[in-house]
Amino acid sequence: MSAHEDTIRAASEVIAELGASIFARGLTPGRTGNLSCRIEDEIVVTPTGVSLGSLDPCRLAIIDLAGRPVRGGKPSKEAVMHAALYRARPAARGVVHLHSTHAVAVSCLADIDGRSALPPLTAYFVMRVGRLPLVPYFAPGDPALSVAVEETAREHHAMLLANHGSIVVAEDLLSAADAAEEIEETARLWLLLREQRTRPLADAQLTALAERRQA
Repeated sequence: MSAHEDTIRAASEVIAELGASIFARGLTPGRTGNLSCRIEDEIVVTPTGVSLGSLDPCRLAIIDLAGRPVRGGKPSKEAVMHAALYRARPAARGVVHLHSTHAVAVSCLADIDGRSALPPLTAYFVMRVGRLPLVPYFAPGDPALSVAVEETAREHHAMLLANHGSIVVAEDLLSAADAAEEIEETARLWLLLREQRTRPLADAQLTALAERRQA
């Protein structure tokens, strides 16, 4: 077995382990959500119709950077979004897309700011997510959704898909998962506090956090 295939096998095992953890904690229901890792010019992605709680590392799908199937299982119809994110951010190696309850709830609200769907309530949200733009609604699998996601990803590594869920691209899969979980927790906090007066972090605090993240 080549070094490339060894790396794909290791990435597949990480995806399956993370998928089981995400599902067990109720972060994406049923057979929703998908995960991927980029290995050189190939992408290992979760297959269609399979719960993240029951992934078989040997049956994940392999696609290319254009989103075309290469081998393995049948990829999710949302796999093309993963390819779009990797094209927009060539250094990235992991993508997490979840239909987590509170993030989806926020994505359905009519009065949220499309430039920043959640306020900077905590330092961890700022450091792991930053600004969270809202991508307009397109049906899952619609090529126009991938175009919108790719354009947004050139400036933002995390985004909320209207009436759909969150998607994050990062330098590795676990970092993407951390940010996706932070989105869900911040969405839950904001929905709890929405009828109250909140105290988001001030501009000076946001600047200090940005400088710390870049250091």
